[in-house]
Amino acid sequence: TQSTDKMRITKFVHSCFLVETPERIGLFNPGVYSAEALDLDAISKLDDILITHVHVDHFSPELVQKILQKFPDVRITSTPDVVEALSKLGITAIDQPSEGIELFEAPHESIDPFDVTPFNYGINYLGLLTDPGDSHSFTQTKEILALPVQAPWGATIRAINLAMELKPKYVLPIHDWHWNDKARGWVYEKYEDKLAEKGIKFIKLETGVPVEIDI
Repeated sequence: TQSTDKMRITKFVHSCFLVETPERIGLFNPGVYSAEALDLDAISKLDDILITHVHVDHFSPELVQKILQKFPDVRITSTPDVVEALSKLGITAIDQPSEGIELFEAPHESIDPFDVTPFNYGINYLGLLTDPGDSHSFTQTKEILALPVQAPWGATIRAINLAMELKPKYVLPIHDWHWNDKARGWVYEKYEDKLAEKGIKFIKLETGVPVEIDI
């Protein structure tokens, strides 16, 4: 049984993770890399889907439709691009903050010349957790920071320095599909050691394995 002062977080590959508190449950960034890993049978309640931007590794319309089959009343919060894409499928979403959700400026890092750089929201959830999406250009975080640690658009070293600057209490690694397991393990060890020197706890997330954090 989950105690009342804990947040349970379960990662489902890359940038998709489930946040469970006694009062509310939210799923972040259900993208294409997470479709097979996300076990909906293991989720009994879902209040929110939160999507930082339109890229397929954060937003799979097919996966969202599948989630809605089980949780038709879930609230979806995202960017105007995602809201428009879902609207064409007959799905309602909002691009404005609502109770328990704050949206803040966190520009997507440039992906020129690969593609057009999309609009990206940073999201604060329940005043406890921050997901900046595909950004290393943000200036705020709650006590728990879901940190993109690897990307074509961003450097692993920049990510750890950003965490040291912002000083969250906890760092959760996201956006690391591009690494093999050996590389991921090596970087996680480095992050754990170096962030600990700054009094920051690095949580080694494994797909499908929940962790609990004091809140």
